[in-house]
Amino acid sequence: MTTTVAEPPPAGPGAADPAPSPQLPRPASPQGRGSPQGRDSPQGRGSPQGRGSPPRRGRPAKRRRGDRPPRPPRRGDVAYQLGATALTVLAVVALTFVLQLTVISQLQYQRTQQTAFADFRSELALGQAPVGQARVSYDAAGNPHEELVALGAPVAVLTIPDIGLRSVVFEGTSAGVLQAGPGHRRDTVLPGQAGASVIMGRRSAYGGPFRDIDLLLPGSMIQVATGQGEQTYRVIGVSRTGEPVPAPPESAAGRLTLVTADGPPFQPTDVVRVHAELTSPVQPTPTPKFGPELLPASEQSMATDPAAWTPLVLYGQALLLAALGFAWARARWGNWQAWLVGVPTLAVFALAAADQVARLLPNLM
Repeated sequence: MTTTVAEPPPAGPGAADPAPSPQLPRPASPQGRGSPQGRDSPQGRGSPQGRGSPPRRGRPAKRRRGDRPPRPPRRGDVAYQLGATALTVLAVVALTFVLQLTVISQLQYQRTQQTAFADFRSELALGQAPVGQARVSYDAAGNPHEELVALGAPVAVLTIPDIGLRSVVFEGTSAGVLQAGPGHRRDTVLPGQAGASVIMGRRSAYGGPFRDIDLLLPGSMIQVATGQGEQTYRVIGVSRTGEPVPAPPESAAGRLTLVTADGPPFQPTDVVRVHAELTSPVQPTPTPKFGPELLPASEQSMATDPAAWTPLVLYGQALLLAALGFAWARARWGNWQAWLVGVPTLAVFALAAADQVARLLPNLM
């Protein structure tokens, strides 16, 4: 069986047009009618962009807080910063002053005593410890020169077993000298010599070495080591202002008087004195070189030391500069950075200033 394939009719002017090919449906676009974006988004039917308008420029990205330019300080902010800095400085100064009198001064006293005891023991071993108000020194040619014992030089070691006291005694009784320990009044003889010898000491601050001397009873023993050997005294009485005192010693006898403040700690109201008579042999007494008329007012009982004003002004200026630097650091760096650097700096200058303020307080406190 033969199959005949019909040929297509030739194309010509009279020929019929071919049937159109079927059109496939176009896929719906995301922004078409059925999509949510076409109905509700700003690019849908009702928006200009949906009708062929140019696309709208996107909204700029939101700035983070760190990218914003710093706000210029207002007058209230500056006043707050200055007020906060002033209160901080006052708090640091007040705290360091209290710590200086109650804690740090005690540590200074112990350290100074250790160093002074080693120095005085060396002088005793070499025979160079002072034995009077003046000491002899030699120049390069070997010529002797006599000069007063320097203020603050160790001259003795005081021991009172009944109250557990053992302390180096220094020359002079000003507030600055008594910060290191008990001081020998320069217009009196050294312990162990004929006449009256006076040793003054603090009751509360800087170790408070004489805090318990008013507890001594008649008969208590006092030992003093000087360049002339070991001297021994026996307590004969304790007196306060207005109370009777023992009669002055005879010309060939020795007397020791211990002096300190009386009253609550850091609130001196009076002066208490402990009187003791020499029981060991009297030592040779050099000719006095420094009389009561030469003793400055700053070395009297309950006196202050005006020489502390000069270093106090200098430390005060340094403290003011440190406070200004602390205020600048708070404004430029931030709070915790300023505290980390500024507070230790303020404390150092405040401690130095507090040490000088203590010299302006009564020397027996």
